[in-house]
Amino acid sequence: MRDDLSPTARALLTLEAIQNNPGITAQRLGDRLGVSERAARRYVGILREADVPIESTTGPHGGYQVGRGLRLPPLMLTAAEAMGLAMAVVEGHPGAADPADLVGAALAKILRVLPRRVAEPVRETASERSGRASPVRQELVADLLAACSGARRVRIGYRARETEREMEVDPWSVVLRHSRWYLLAWSHTRDAFRVFRVDRITAVAPTAHTFTPPADLDALRTLEDHLSRTWTHPVEVVIDAPPAEVSRWIPRSLGTLLEDGPDRSRLRATTDNPHWYARQLAALPMTFDVVAGPQLRAAVAALGERLAKAALDVDQAATPVRRGEGGSGVVVPACR
Repeated sequence: MRDDLSPTARALLTLEAIQNNPGITAQRLGDRLGVSERAARRYVGILREADVPIESTTGPHGGYQVGRGLRLPPLMLTAAEAMGLAMAVVEGHPGAADPADLVGAALAKILRVLPRRVAEPVRETASERSGRASPVRQELVADLLAACSGARRVRIGYRARETEREMEVDPWSVVLRHSRWYLLAWSHTRDAFRVFRVDRITAVAPTAHTFTPPADLDALRTLEDHLSRTWTHPVEVVIDAPPAEVSRWIPRSLGTLLEDGPDRSRLRATTDNPHWYARQLAALPMTFDVVAGPQLRAAVAALGERLAKAALDVDQAATPVRRGEGGSGVVVPACR
């Protein structure tokens, strides 16, 4: 470490070393920084005074690591890492170009500190793909995250079907899926598990009650399972392949996949849009049978007829033309 560095610069280098080497000991930290073990401990103390959550464990396998908290400590990213993260956000979130969007605001912070030659391509891509994501208030999401982290019951205002009602819930988790925010919670008003769209929550107020969240909660899987079985029309499809193979083509949000005998799977779900669901099934590279759900069966039949007609039209358009009757050779159908 250079002798002319300020204490702030030394502390930031200490933070970077701990982030890149979780569990690093004070001795190894000192060696990496080129200072004594005592000096390394002093820089760790400076980070803690700045409210950076540096945790330490004792014993032969003990060391330092950055703890978890609602306030993120400074992150050390290379330009390549930051650009890769930014491009992944742009690819997956339509509101990434909008600084008023929660995700867009976070992306803007990253782009502000990147070199211009790195940041500009990301901004251009974000502008080209911009679309309106589900709008949420940043302070409201922050209140929900704080309640989830502190396992504190809250009272929310919720707007649905042109009416607004007040509910008391235990907030389990906040999930962002396909650019829409959801709250997974236990509703004391309904005495049941509920999923709330965060853009429909109008207010959040903490209560004096705490709760114990589910220990084994897989928030994303729980949300996708919920979304797959809360729609209007039933779906049941038998697919000629084992679940391990089908799961590579069927996302969890499309339904529950069960084993149905040797080399077969059964898909159970619901949908509000049978024609959209039929198109998802059409992407399967294996054969399947719709065994329940008349609306889906009709949609699959209609899609099959449309595809068959498209193939028939192409075959007819490619009929050879006899010489002397308006051309020579084969008529090539125009691209559609």
